[in-house]
Amino acid sequence: MQFVTGGSLLTEGTEVGRGTPAYSSWLTMQKNGETDENACAYNDWPPVKVDAADVAKVNPSVPFWGGPVAINTAGTAAGDTVYSYGNSSLRGGITELSPKQGTSIGTEGDGWSHPVYTVSPGVPGDSGSAFLDAEGNAPGTLSTLAIAPLAGSNGVGDLNHELTYAQQNGGIAGLRLVPGTEPFSPLF
Repeated sequence: MQFVTGGSLLTEGTEVGRGTPAYSSWLTMQKNGETDENACAYNDWPPVKVDAADVAKVNPSVPFWGGPVAINTAGTAAGDTVYSYGNSSLRGGITELSPKQGTSIGTEGDGWSHPVYTVSPGVPGDSGSAFLDAEGNAPGTLSTLAIAPLAGSNGVGDLNHELTYAQQNGGIAGLRLVPGTEPFSPLF
């Protein structure tokens, strides 16, 4: 897996590092015979382990916004402001569409998911993009693009639930959120 900067439909961009998938929530749930309906519906989190030689070159900060500063453990309420950044190649290199500010629609699935609406929704290729709350804490990562009940809204898997599940079932010692090195700045 490559980490790149400046990629688009026209160019592959410049590689800044490599990594390997470290865990699959879906495979882990299948292996464990998971039956919790909400975990099965919303637990879609694939962390990546950055190759040791590239750790210093790959910055965990969210582009444009900075952060995350920590995990949001309280979830989001309807009307809360959220921030994200997605750079799908479907945007054709138009980076002005990458930073997103929006609103939480609330919480569903006993806290496993936070539907959000942003003017420029996350699209295929943006999956896994971090979402931040107004304090720079990470409530979750982009998981789905919805058609209903609000067309163009996104499902954001709850990072606190997903990380706790992975820590309890994934067998990866030390699995944690790495805070960004750039300060969170919500000014648009």
